[in-house]
This record gives sequence, structure tokens and C-alpha cells, in this order.
Amino acid sequence: MSMSESPDQAFASVVALRRRADQLEIEAVEQALDAGWTWAQIGLALGISGQAAHKRLGPPRARRLNRHADKE
Repeated sequence: MSMSESPDQAFASVVALRRRADQLEIEAVEQALDAGWTWAQIGLALGISGQAAHKRLGPPRARRLNRHADKE
């Protein structure tokens, strides 16, 4: 947090960054899947198991997050 930034502004920035990071992650996963990557490879790239990657970022999750991003 910069000295000129209020806590409200700082938290708003954190939320915006998290949303953007989530969207970038989804886009990277979609690109990897299109390139033929397995969930195991995606998980390894993210530092989690392939099963955890699929659970967290599989198609239903990606669609929900994309719908949320479209509303903003």
C-alpha cells in the first residue's frame, strides 16, 4: 500500500488483481488444453496436482468465472 492510498483503495486494488489473476489463469489453462496439455501438466505448471487443477479450473469453473467477468 502506498502512503497516498487509503485502505479502501488498497483493498479494491487487491480484489481487482485477484480477479485479473483468476482470468489470466483460466486463459492460460484454456490455451494449454487447446495445445494438447494434460491436466497433470497443467497442475505441474501451477504447482498443484492435475486432479486439483481440474477440480479448480475445469470447464464448469471456467464458465462461471467467465460469466462473472462478463458482468463487470
